[in-house]
Amino acid sequence: MIEVRFHDSIDEIKGADWDALRPVDNPFVSHAFLAGLERTGCIQSDWGWQAHHLGLYRNDALVAAAPLYLKGNSHGEFVFDWSWASAWERAGGEYYPKLLNAVPYSPVPGPRLLAGRDPTQAPALRQLLVQAMQQHAERLQLSSVHANFLDETDLPAFEGDWMARSDVQFHWHNRGYIDFDAFLAALNHKKRKNIRHERRRVAGHDLRIGMYGGAELDAETWRRVHALYTTTFDAKGNHAALTEAFFQYVRSELGNTSQLALAYQGETMVAMALFLRSATTLYGRYWGACVDVPDLHFELCYYQGIEYAIAQGLAHFQPGAHGEHKLARGFLPVRTHSRHYVLHEGFRSAVSRALAHEREGMDAYAEELLDHSPYAER
Repeated sequence: MIEVRFHDSIDEIKGADWDALRPVDNPFVSHAFLAGLERTGCIQSDWGWQAHHLGLYRNDALVAAAPLYLKGNSHGEFVFDWSWASAWERAGGEYYPKLLNAVPYSPVPGPRLLAGRDPTQAPALRQLLVQAMQQHAERLQLSSVHANFLDETDLPAFEGDWMARSDVQFHWHNRGYIDFDAFLAALNHKKRKNIRHERRRVAGHDLRIGMYGGAELDAETWRRVHALYTTTFDAKGNHAALTEAFFQYVRSELGNTSQLALAYQGETMVAMALFLRSATTLYGRYWGACVDVPDLHFELCYYQGIEYAIAQGLAHFQPGAHGEHKLARGFLPVRTHSRHYVLHEGFRSAVSRALAHEREGMDAYAEELLDHSPYAER
């Protein structure tokens, strides 16, 4: 007999029990990462986030779980449904709160339905998690449920009235390169020449640049990293949702799961790029700078990450959402997936029609991108 429970804090679930259900070591769905967001003030109802995590229990033992949130807006999701909300509210409905199965502020593909690694049990448990979300939304009379940046193993669980949506990101894949020059040799001449030019321009500014494990850096260095993050967000008119306390938490609790590319001018840190990693993948997350150095963003966010991935033998590097400019720097287009359940049948039909039109455009865009591979041989 399966019991369904919802938790207003992930700390209501033991970390070892939660992490035992991860099918891979994606750091963004780790108990430590999600708990850090809650404990350090990044998850606030005033910002539209209320933890509402789902757990399935058998004989009081956790057998499946999903990171789940009641959302009072659509900020920090990176799968945009503002137009849906506007249309539903113009029709007299209340779009918020909605249920969201995702990782806050993290457009990173990965498992969202945590059901362990037993292939004989995991598919059925993932389906039960999805059914529980749907039934809970109906019980609360919510407008909708959304699951963002799903791992492909999660997709079969979202069937029936769940609507499919996709986007494109740009990921780097390690083809067994022995060093950065070997990676460059795989590119066509124009792209190889451009990358070398960009790196020379950065080198000409006499900056000290290196990659550091998070645990190697002290609290003051992390304070400076956070300051660069907030300054850059503020300059672009965006809300810097991650607190300094969260950055210090990453240092102390995640250690070298975090990696930082740092640039110093003399003794002063002037730019940073923050990454997380798993056993197989490097994930680029945040960038910040207080100097205007041409191509420094590319050096810290892309080329330092590629060098690190090669040195560590990582198979993949996901530098973050969006950005066609990544294609010219060795990153190839990859489809990302989300699923959406809208309770009202008429509204669901309208959204479905809009998604069908969107899908045509996205398919054409993805196909066009494949014609512009930066590699000499595909």
